[in-house]
Amino acid sequence: MTITPTQAQTQLPDHTQLPWEDGEIVKNFQEHPQSILLTDSIAPILNRLHPDGRYDIGQDSGIYWRVTNPPLKGCVSPDWFYVPNIPPLLDGQMRRSYVLWQERISPAIVLEFVSGNGAEERDRTPETGKFWVYETQIQPEYYGIYEVQRQSVEVYRLVNGRYQRMTPNGRGHFPIESMGVELGIWQGVYQNRDLPWMRWWDSEGNLLLAGAERAERERREKERERLEKERERERAERAELGERQERREKERERLEKEQAQAALQQLRDRLLARGIDPDNLSTEDS
Repeated sequence: MTITPTQAQTQLPDHTQLPWEDGEIVKNFQEHPQSILLTDSIAPILNRLHPDGRYDIGQDSGIYWRVTNPPLKGCVSPDWFYVPNIPPLLDGQMRRSYVLWQERISPAIVLEFVSGNGAEERDRTPETGKFWVYETQIQPEYYGIYEVQRQSVEVYRLVNGRYQRMTPNGRGHFPIESMGVELGIWQGVYQNRDLPWMRWWDSEGNLLLAGAERAERERREKERERLEKERERERAERAELGERQERREKERERLEKEQAQAALQQLRDRLLARGIDPDNLSTEDS
């Protein structure tokens, strides 16, 4: 959604003038790899959606939605968000934060990773509640709340300016139509941790793999092809060996037949030398 500035942009601070750190530490060890997994696995989809490269992803980065004093009171820091149709660099440098009054394009999706009971992420208190800020001010089309302990994610979609909680499809996923993907929970090993992870699937339900997973799949595929070629070579060698044995067997039979014929001819010759016609032998002659 386009954000309309209420003041001239030249009168407002930009990302280089606003604080970009709040001094808080990462709340648990899963948050960082979870963000990497989401970003890494969705990259091929976003590159296809944006062949010009115009998009950006924020990971535990601030979104400034209003001017306040101190400035951080007008900022929220989603664990993960994606903004379409913006340049990957702003004024030739990485963004320190995402400033709505400067860029005026809302994120397509915002994701929060719950470490507590989720009250902060569901807080609808006007002016201060995180849910209220996302729904009424920042207005990403989708808002997801991932609760690690409950191994669940709930997703809201903005409809006529209000968030409506989505119902998962038959696969237990939430379709994110503007991205052509589905969002859900996957239990498995990532970065040496067997945990429930929030992940992407394509619209047909195929898991979108991270780079290391894609490399491992390609390695296994190459290994499978190598083994298949090895088996094909062994089959060819066995077939060739069988053909050689068959040729040797036919050659042996031919030689035995020739030897038998030669022996028979020698016997005929000896009989003829003695005046005996082998073709007219009677029982009495034998």
